[in-house]
Amino acid sequence: MRALVLSGGTGTRLRPLTYSNAKQLIPVANKPILFYIIEKLARAGIKEIGIIVGDTHEEVEARVENGETWNVEITYIHQPKPKGLAHAVITAADYVKDEDFIMILGDNLFQMELTDMIKKFYDTKSNATILLHKVKNPSQFGVAVVQEDKIIKVVEKPREFISDLVITGVYIFDKSILNAIHLIKPSKRGELEITDAIQKLLEEGEKVTYELTNGWWKDTGKLQDVLEANRLILDDMENEFRNDDNSFLNNKEKIFEERNIVFINSVIEGPVVLGKDIYIVDSRIGPYSSVGTAVIINGCEIENSIILEGALLEKVGSKISNSLIGRNATIKNKDLKKSVCLFLGDDSEVYI
Repeated sequence: MRALVLSGGTGTRLRPLTYSNAKQLIPVANKPILFYIIEKLARAGIKEIGIIVGDTHEEVEARVENGETWNVEITYIHQPKPKGLAHAVITAADYVKDEDFIMILGDNLFQMELTDMIKKFYDTKSNATILLHKVKNPSQFGVAVVQEDKIIKVVEKPREFISDLVITGVYIFDKSILNAIHLIKPSKRGELEITDAIQKLLEEGEKVTYELTNGWWKDTGKLQDVLEANRLILDDMENEFRNDDNSFLNNKEKIFEERNIVFINSVIEGPVVLGKDIYIVDSRIGPYSSVGTAVIINGCEIENSIILEGALLEKVGSKISNSLIGRNATIKNKDLKKSVCLFLGDDSEVYI
């Protein structure tokens, strides 16, 4: 089995950050989202991964390279314009050939491993297996209507409630999906929808099964979703700043020499993850925060936030919460406030 990972979207809902970053490379718990997907595929025994790329292909290729880091082989497949998920499959037709393949959206994060889903696809001799997740409000997603162990209908963002099982963006297909895509037409938004292709499989009498998520799942298309994914992953992680009796680091001065991290008169309350070459003085880094490489934090209080590499936060005076601060951004105090929530792109400057 091969894999397709879709990494060509523009990330309009995460602007201004995505003007200068591929959304799939935004770090969550100090690791690019795309890396989590590649790791799961590698752990599932998949060695050949095709990554669909678009305008941000240079950045993606520079970060992921040839896949040697994960002992996999990466092939880059260029999609000139994002014309829908089914169009991405057609674009990759020469790569997948007649083989079964798993397809994952490159901005998806989920807790479960992929081995059970792959096993179900083969055990049930399905033409497609779709990963579903139960939600309270399914109106913004494609949904699946299920009966016993099969999907009987799929609808993209239905106006009326027909199911609380949303399609997560993780699919396994055999070669029949290619024929189904050739039988569909573009939707009203001018895209070839994968839900239409799956519905065509059903109409052609093919077997479409499903697997339910085990644990959490997040579509990281918006700021609050990225921050929520950061919280969920930090809860799952093991690191030196956990939410337990050893969570608080409150020393006049402490140095983690192996990563060149310096704390002076500061408090760390986990779960927190820190990169390297970090200088923190007279500050409090609260729970659910990720701090990237070469960050300077002086006289600040931060919680539930993601700070990307090279950022400078100096005597802000307001608690920084629920924020995502881009690379090399600068935030300095002007007048004291009680609280501030920020979403800054790379190289920004803010005086508060």
